Amino acid sequence: MKPIFTLVLLSGLASAQVYTPPTAPAANPNPAPPQDTTVTRPKQEPAKSPYGEEVPLLDPAAETITLNGVAIPLGDNRVLKARFEKYLSQPPEDSGAATEYRETIKRILDTISPLRRDGKKPDMVAAFRLLPAAGSYPGDSDISASLAEAIYVAMQAKNGIDGVKQLNDSLVQEKHQVESDNDWKARHDTDKTLGDGQTTGGTAGGKGGKGGGQAKQNQPAQNPGAGVVSLKYLDGVRRIAEIEALQKKNIAQSEITAIQTKAQYQVNMVQWFIQRRYEHVLMASRFYNQIWKDGDQTLRVGKDSDVSKLFSQSIGMSPTVASLDSLSNEAIRDVDKAIDAFDLMLSQNNLHSASQRLMEAYALGEFLTPVATLPLEKKQRIADYFRDLNELYGTLQAHDYTRAKELATRMKASAKDFPASKVDSAIAGYTLASDLAVEEAKMQLVAKNNDKAAEKIKSAAEIWPTNPKLAEFRSMIGQAGPMVTNRNDFDRLLSEGNYREIFKRQYELAPAIQGDATREEAFKTVITNLGKIEQAIGKAAEFSRMGQACAAYEQLAEIRQTFPDDPKLGHEIEALAPNVADFTRALDRAHQFEERSPKQTGSALTWYLKARSIFPASKFADEGIKRQLDEILPEDTASR
Repeated sequence: MKPIFTLVLLSGLASAQVYTPPTAPAANPNPAPPQDTTVTRPKQEPAKSPYGEEVPLLDPAAETITLNGVAIPLGDNRVLKARFEKYLSQPPEDSGAATEYRETIKRILDTISPLRRDGKKPDMVAAFRLLPAAGSYPGDSDISASLAEAIYVAMQAKNGIDGVKQLNDSLVQEKHQVESDNDWKARHDTDKTLGDGQTTGGTAGGKGGKGGGQAKQNQPAQNPGAGVVSLKYLDGVRRIAEIEALQKKNIAQSEITAIQTKAQYQVNMVQWFIQRRYEHVLMASRFYNQIWKDGDQTLRVGKDSDVSKLFSQSIGMSPTVASLDSLSNEAIRDVDKAIDAFDLMLSQNNLHSASQRLMEAYALGEFLTPVATLPLEKKQRIADYFRDLNELYGTLQAHDYTRAKELATRMKASAKDFPASKVDSAIAGYTLASDLAVEEAKMQLVAKNNDKAAEKIKSAAEIWPTNPKLAEFRSMIGQAGPMVTNRNDFDRLLSEGNYREIFKRQYELAPAIQGDATREEAFKTVITNLGKIEQAIGKAAEFSRMGQACAAYEQLAEIRQTFPDDPKLGHEIEALAPNVADFTRALDRAHQFEERSPKQTGSALTWYLKARSIFPASKFADEGIKRQLDEILPEDTASR
């Protein structure tokens, strides 16, 4: 497949279409005032609100919620919107189990808080024992159990670090003992083999040691085996070096373990913060301060990670455990304020503003108590308004202004703050434009200007497809319907580039365009060109039946260079691809070498010759060989 399409695309020949519309004449710099005063519907970008973007349908433009300068990601807005709609139809979480769960969370926070109401110190063990009870509630999603596991792992690691410290203490004691022993050996250890030692002078009595002899005194040992050169002394020195190395190793291992344990614990905190589980972030923060009391609260995240950017690019500082704690408290407070504002606006029938405040509260803290326990009656009023707002948005996109007007009237009655001005303006403007277009079409039909009548009625239908006046116009066209329809079909098919359908319906469409020079010329061009294509396809079919797939391919490829946009021609070439793969591959390689800069004429000639060896009658191969010979032998070419 690839060599075929490459050959066609790189052929460098004209790539005409089956029909090329004539170039529009240059605009008159001083045009005359237009006679048509019909207001037509201006072109608009699809999928945009026709009454502006001031009513966002509770769908935030950015996928974040900013809290004290920190943009908390919300994920896919479509998913958030679907979850919000589901939330509006769910009963409040006020069952006995839900109430007990929230009380348990509150007890855990109070028990581990440094500011306990009873004046006692934080009780980490008692708070830890409450976590399994909290994790048993389905709405907890086992996050409390995950917190308990993280605390357990952290405590185990901390106990291991404490054990290493105790081991270092014992090593220090051993080191002191070895140093003391070595000091004693260096000062007092003597050589036993020297007997009484060396003579130092003086008398000690007579013969037999009773006087007249010289006194002897023991001296420190100097030979290997005693004193500072003894094996025991040297072994003590070696042991002191081993103890110092073990101390450094244990200290480094303790520091690494502490950093790894903190990082693992902090990963959970950041994840719960992103998930908007702020109460669990608060619990984790308070447990963190009880487990590690060294004052180190820096979050160990990569400088280029999304979490680091979440804080550094928003508030210009590195994230810490304390900042997560503070932001979680702020989020809980903001949700409380948003729900209070929602209640006030709902009591005043300001449903539009109330729906926005509830959406903000839900997006920021869908798991918090004020949002989870909101009464179903209040949510139902927002759900009804939200459903009407979505339907209004859909009807305006579909240009169903009759239904849109009904919905707008109903929403203005139910919501005092509904932004109706642009909705009403859009409905009034577009319905008027459609009505005027219908009236103009009627006038043109009476004057027997069928083309202009069709143009105006088409414009009216595009502006307002459900306009009741379109039915009146339909009754006026009467017997002229089929001819007008065929003419409109021809224009539509021509604008869509569906030339095959025109060719198929040529005997049906020809009478409808008779007398119109422009349409007749376009019709003639389409039929003539498609006739050439069909003739080439017929010849290729004959070659295929004779087993000459390469000849059939060249027949189609040559016409494809002129008409590259015909789908049937492309399909026929694709059908031949498996049978001519080697031939087209050789042509493609030859063309690649021919087009390189600098040209590789020899390689190109080789591949063209290979293509001709596959299909000796190849027109493409012969033309390529001739071009290469002209490059190689320019003088001979000139003489010829």
